[in-house]
Order: sequence, then C-alpha cells, then structure tokens
Amino acid sequence: MSSLQPAKGSSKDEPGLRYPSSGKTIYHRPLNRSKASELSGASFAYLFSEMVGYASKKIESIQDLEKRLNVQGHPIGLKLLDLLLYREPPRSQTRPLNIITLLHFIKINVWQHLFGRAADGLEKSSDPSKPDEYMIIDNEPLVNRYISVPKDMSQLNCAAYVAGIIEGVCDGSAFPARVTAHSVGKQEEGEMWPGRTVFLVKFAPEVMEREGYLGKG
Repeated sequence: MSSLQPAKGSSKDEPGLRYPSSGKTIYHRPLNRSKASELSGASFAYLFSEMVGYASKKIESIQDLEKRLNVQGHPIGLKLLDLLLYREPPRSQTRPLNIITLLHFIKINVWQHLFGRAADGLEKSSDPSKPDEYMIIDNEPLVNRYISVPKDMSQLNCAAYVAGIIEGVCDGSAFPARVTAHSVGKQEEGEMWPGRTVFLVKFAPEVMEREGYLGKG
C-alpha cells in the first residue's frame, strides 16, 4: 500500500505557515525578553493602517469606527497587563491596589512598553461632580502619526485603539472603566502639539465605592 505522506522538501511549495530554518518561532522566545524586540515604525504603520481600513468597513458613523478600534485594543490590554507584571521583579509583582497606582502603572510601564516613553501627563478631573474621571495625556500619539483622516471624518481619533488597551488593563486589574480618546490639540499654524490627545478614564461606581472604603481604612 502506497504512503500518502508528502515527500520531504515538498512542504515549501504548499500553502500555510512558514517556519524559519532554525525551527523556532516567536512562541519559543522567553516572556521576560524585553530588549532588542522593538517593531519597526514602517511595519507598525502598515499593520495599523490595515486595521483601521478593516474596521472602517460598513460603518454608520465615526463613533462606530472608534468603537471598533476600542474593541480591537481591549484584549491587547488584558494580555499586556499579565506580561508586564510577569516581567516585574518578584517583590513588586503584584497588581495595582488603588486607582492612583493603576494610573501610574499605565502612564509609565504600559506607555514605555508600547511607545518607548512615558505618557506626557496624568490629571484628575477638576469638576467636583466627577470624582470618577481621570485623564492620561499624550501630546503626539504614535497611532495617529501615519493616518490620513478624510475631511468628512475630521473628528476621528484613531487613538481609540489605545483607549481600548487602557480599558483592557483597567478591567484586567479589577478596576472596570470606560476609556475614550479625545483630540484637544488646535489645528492652527504654530501649534506645538496639534495631535494632543486626552484619554478620559471613567471608573465604574463600584470602583469608587471600594476606593472610599480603602481611604477610610
């Protein structure tokens, strides 16, 4: 009876996954390897533009597109939280226990991992009626650098994808929140940061209630 298995060497002509000659893939790399593993700007620009193009199909409004980008970023945030905590020294390998610790973790650790620098600012809402709102500020979001927005969609902010990542980190840390991206830079000549973006983090009522108990303790 003849063998049905393909001959060696014929796999090169077959469709499917291509493996490096060493036989090792990205899954063989250690999780704590953080240096010399950056993605080139050109590769990221191409990949992200394709993601935006895919998300923009059959949308009814700008809000629909931003919602889709947010949903795409959310699972990244969940997985990124576990990865960054795994890479922390054993003594500090604990999840954030309060809002301020969590937001500083996002501003420094998450931004450093994603963009090679810390976020430009972290503020609490000055409105006394909104104690559950905080703002993370990025003067020049990387995700907006290579995106050309049509005139009829001038209100679009593709940093909604990053807002989804932030939301995923918050949810994974047991601090459920709603995160949205807002353009606050002025499109005027001489403006230093025309792409300035504020990520508005609005925590759920149960988070604020728990924070109040911790403060009393």
